[in-house]
Amino acid sequence: MHEVAFVDASVVIFLGTADEFDFLRLAASRIVVPEVVAREVAAFGPEDPAAVALRAAPWIETAATIDVSSMVQSWDLGAGEAQVLALASETPNSLAILDDLAARRCARVCGISLRGTLGLVLLARRAGRIPAARPVIDRLRRAGMYLSDAVVDDALRQVGE
Repeated sequence: MHEVAFVDASVVIFLGTADEFDFLRLAASRIVVPEVVAREVAAFGPEDPAAVALRAAPWIETAATIDVSSMVQSWDLGAGEAQVLALASETPNSLAILDDLAARRCARVCGISLRGTLGLVLLARRAGRIPAARPVIDRLRRAGMYLSDAVVDDALRQVGE
């Protein structure tokens, strides 16, 4: 397990909407949301499921905005993704949790450990936190997460479903 995980807005939104926010706790000892991500989630309104989940999680820390390296800036990412990657790149034994394809590619190029929302579902299944991954994946899709059938089938094969 990583010491700290930095989480992007899409992950907060999908897990909050699917009522599976606690999956984040499986990723690292400390879970940190950059301030810019917290503001992005809060912008959906106080009754939004993701905003409610974020407020109701006292175990979530907030990180102040830091300078983003020129390497990360060159990928032209959103502010949240850039902060997640900047924080993860400067923190030993950390993990970036994000879904954006360009941000994931940037993380790989920069040597940053990463996981996405779907990876958290698989982690929860392997840890025995859920009896099956498919119902959770279906809820994530209903919450607006795009996952191709091929990606879902591959993920389910990885956990024996």
